[in-house]
Amino acid sequence: MADSESERAAVTTRAAREGAAVAADYFRTDLAVETKDGDTDVVTRADREAQERVIETIRADYPDVTIVGEENDAPTTVPDEGSAFVVDPIDGTNNFVRGVPFWCTSVAAVADGEPVAAATVAPAVGDEFLADDTTARLNGDELSVSRRDGPETATVSPTLWWDFDSRDEYAAAAEGIVERFADLRRYGSAQISLGYVAMGALDGVFSNLRGNPWDTVAGVHLVRCAGGEATDLEGNRWHHDSRGLVVSNGAVHDAVLSTARDAEAQRG
Repeated sequence: MADSESERAAVTTRAAREGAAVAADYFRTDLAVETKDGDTDVVTRADREAQERVIETIRADYPDVTIVGEENDAPTTVPDEGSAFVVDPIDGTNNFVRGVPFWCTSVAAVADGEPVAAATVAPAVGDEFLADDTTARLNGDELSVSRRDGPETATVSPTLWWDFDSRDEYAAAAEGIVERFADLRRYGSAQISLGYVAMGALDGVFSNLRGNPWDTVAGVHLVRCAGGEATDLEGNRWHHDSRGLVVSNGAVHDAVLSTARDAEAQRG
């Protein structure tokens, strides 16, 4: 049974690669699409089979560990004690089913509620974001967040998904970015967006919503290992059950946090 930090990181990477390979075989094929909680909350056979492969890979080394995941009736809550893994077999399924390459398989290893390793594998664009307990890398090269320190030079992404009854919040988020920052990006995958903050391509990512752990934990760990900052809406250190996700290079964090709070102010 694997138990060292290096072994956990290796299992995390291996599991994400295995799941991504399963998903990639279905990409841009004639794949049936189902919905879960709404018309935009979609799932496919690829999601389920990719998660099964990820779980099989983890179980080979950690037969009894808790595995938190989005599909197949997996647990949905990260334990605050002990070891666990958090799995998103396809983050960006809406992109996936439309043939858009911004999707990934994401796996995080957690110890006592805190991430200690992460892997976000995006095979359609050829990127692997990996982190052990201290260092984040993209395709083998060490990552660092951007040094942009003025909002007027920063590019920011609103992430997660505001449902149809929360479009005032979504609109406020977009308006806040346009008013404060140089530009707006939205990739349709929270984990890829967080990876882009870690590599310095984005300067901030935020939502006022409470995100699912499979959408957030791995990417937050990547950003922190790359020198960035992640907080909740109160400005406190982000935790897997926090309300709000505010992530940045640190230098523009106050402006990103203000924008997230503007979105939250629209909540009825």
